[in-house]
Amino acid sequence: MAASTMPHHLALLLLLLASPAATRLASAACASEKFPAGRAYATCEDLPKLGASLHWTYDASKNSLSVAFVAAPAAPGGWVAWGLNPTGEGMAGTQALVALAGSGSAAPTVRTYNITGYVPLGKASTPLDFPATDLAADAAGSGGKIRVYGKLQLRKGMKAVNQVWQVGASSTGGAPDKHAFQADNLNAKSKLVLAGKAAAEAPSPAPAPEAGGPAKSSGGAAGSDSGAASSIAPSKSPNAAVAAAGVSAPALLVLALVGFLATV
Repeated sequence: MAASTMPHHLALLLLLLASPAATRLASAACASEKFPAGRAYATCEDLPKLGASLHWTYDASKNSLSVAFVAAPAAPGGWVAWGLNPTGEGMAGTQALVALAGSGSAAPTVRTYNITGYVPLGKASTPLDFPATDLAADAAGSGGKIRVYGKLQLRKGMKAVNQVWQVGASSTGGAPDKHAFQADNLNAKSKLVLAGKAAAEAPSPAPAPEAGGPAKSSGGAAGSDSGAASSIAPSKSPNAAVAAAGVSAPALLVLALVGFLATV
């Protein structure tokens, strides 16, 4: 190999090995989630805390956001919650969907809470500022996870919003009990980008397989009374041409290595 071309190929290999796109391709665990028939989402993101993930489709023409939040309760019989906070990063102001684990084979119960302050939540749902429909939940996720589904009617022109998620260990009388106050609980927050470059580059999950649908609930979802709020930042996807070609990160590295050796 000519001395002048060797540094070029070595640099290419190092760039591929260090590429954030390659890392995202290898770690997009949320894309393997298998939903019931009729449930598929354009984008998914592994959330940075509490082992949770969010799957969503945003219809800008209708200002509607369809979501599936997936997480395991802190203990069997506990609850999971996800919500949007258009007013800040704390819990107060969050429009929350909460799923409480059902007893035995019963489906989780979904409740909605407009969390106006740091007070215990009751058994009854409260209306959200973002009208919620298509509420349902199931416990078919792996590792004891609960999946809560819903569609929110957002305000016109929203492009990004703070997102909050949480898990709890128990409920009392149909109301979620307080969650833990560990670092992961208090930092379960990020920004959900709905429109713009970051949203357009977010990775898409695999198509949903055919299966039986989850049991629907006429209730809403619940939040907890801790100060943990959240916002999610969807990670950017790899180069669109690479994604369209369906080339995995390991394959990219192999191809680069073959090209490197072929020029020796």
